[in-house]
Amino acid sequence: MQEIAAQDATEAPVDIAVEIVELVASPVHAYEGRPADGPRPDPEDPRQDRIEVRAGLGVVGDRYFNHAAHRRAAVTLLSAEALEAVATDLGVPRFDPVLARRTVVLRGAAVDALAGTGAGFTLDSGDGPVRFRAHRAAHPCRWMDVVLAPGAFKALRGRGGVRCEPLSDGVLRRGAATLAVPAELAALVARPAR
Repeated sequence: MQEIAAQDATEAPVDIAVEIVELVASPVHAYEGRPADGPRPDPEDPRQDRIEVRAGLGVVGDRYFNHAAHRRAAVTLLSAEALEAVATDLGVPRFDPVLARRTVVLRGAAVDALAGTGAGFTLDSGDGPVRFRAHRAAHPCRWMDVVLAPGAFKALRGRGGVRCEPLSDGVLRRGAATLAVPAELAALVARPAR
């Protein structure tokens, strides 16, 4: 298993029980061009039961895999609760989380609290922990007004998830999982996302 070196926190990480609600990997960028023209069709369903993560490269089979410009943002995490709060705020039914095109949609963690921290964390869905480094926020794009609902672009600001760099190889599966975060961020990440 390949692993990229990373600084470890001085305190032991805190485990948070989460659920991986959705996993998304697609060989094409469906939200390309003008939103008014609509998304281009996926050659296959981007919803995955499992994904293979490679250190420094991203998700095998995804459009951003091994692209130098996306190495620090190869995997994106989104809180399911944040997406549900946006639907509530807009007064519309819940969205299909796959439409947000984030790699991992988690229930049970406010992942936006990791954005911009540079924090290392792990996600383990039963096949061993996969290490990541949190980088910048995953800002929404105007496509969200088309594929989710009018106003979703603005409503997702500050709760569109976090872009992450994979630091180790591993497998993630939908279902119960454990998110291990630095102790100093645990209280922020463990509270429900809104």
